[in-house]
Amino acid sequence: MSLDAEWLGASAPMQALDLAITSAAKSQAKVLLMGETGAGKEVAARLIHLRSDRAAQPFVTLNCAGVPDTLLESEFFGHVRGSFTDAYKDKPGILRQADTGTVFLDEVGEMSLRMQVLLLRFLETGEIETVGGTGVRGKVDVRVIAATNRNLAEAVEAGQFRQDLYYRLNVLHMTIPPLRERGTDVELLLRHYVEFHANEYQVAVPVLSPEALDLLTHYTWPGNVRELRNVAERLVLRGSGPVIGPEQVSAAISRDAGSDPGDLPSPRPSVAGMLEQILDGKRSFWTVVYAPFMEHDLTREELRMIVRAGLEQARGSYRRLVELFNMPPIDHQRLMTVLRQHDCDVRRGGGSIVAP
Repeated sequence: MSLDAEWLGASAPMQALDLAITSAAKSQAKVLLMGETGAGKEVAARLIHLRSDRAAQPFVTLNCAGVPDTLLESEFFGHVRGSFTDAYKDKPGILRQADTGTVFLDEVGEMSLRMQVLLLRFLETGEIETVGGTGVRGKVDVRVIAATNRNLAEAVEAGQFRQDLYYRLNVLHMTIPPLRERGTDVELLLRHYVEFHANEYQVAVPVLSPEALDLLTHYTWPGNVRELRNVAERLVLRGSGPVIGPEQVSAAISRDAGSDPGDLPSPRPSVAGMLEQILDGKRSFWTVVYAPFMEHDLTREELRMIVRAGLEQARGSYRRLVELFNMPPIDHQRLMTVLRQHDCDVRRGGGSIVAP
């Protein structure tokens, strides 16, 4: 699917954003993209790259929330063989891979303060210091586009994000509008993705009934375009006739297997709401917390907050936490592995609780 297809939109906010992207592509300035999860930040970054004079050069992406902090430095700057466990061969890192091109750093607000310092130094000098290497090992020319769904200005005030790095990244600022603010774009995108997936699965293109379309256009789309595309695919796969009705829409749009398919889901709950679902609703941590975290709908800091709150009730014991969070005892090791991989084990600097 082309980027132009994913960027469909005739609404005023999208037309204004498209002009801003074209303008940004004419310069080499750093860009900070703000917006909710699934709104299209990576698509916007790719369009800036493709409309620039770097279009023929590499476009390399890195989700800063998807890599444990212990490995993020290597992802950025590369490493030499033997520099740490599992470093079996030299690795160039994304900055070298994108030399003369563009690097897109998604979820940049999730980086640790240590990694923020390293990124800031690179932005100021362009120099690469490979993990396990000896000193500076060359310079690269890359354009940096960063994105986040966090309010970085508030993170700066809270001491969670460096002010100097914020200023470095925030040369050109764009906010990707959420789908609920894009008016008729919802219908345009729905029709496009239904047709696309019908052709993909080689089935007849179904038609959305007026009632079904009314439900979809009035839905708040907490997952934005990413969610809309998934819903369109479900509608095509689950279709039982040439016309899609409201009952099929309600079933396709419901993300919880145990929910009433006649009810449209509300936006993702807060940390407090997730804890309520687990502790009072007796739902599993894996469903309520882990699944949205892996979809990047939940930040590492929010995951730490949930774990920390649970440990308070579990008197600091991860084994009690497993039971409290409605997981079988055998999941204890799995939970610990997940938390360590994503630097969310609060015993390792994420909080004051120490499990026995």
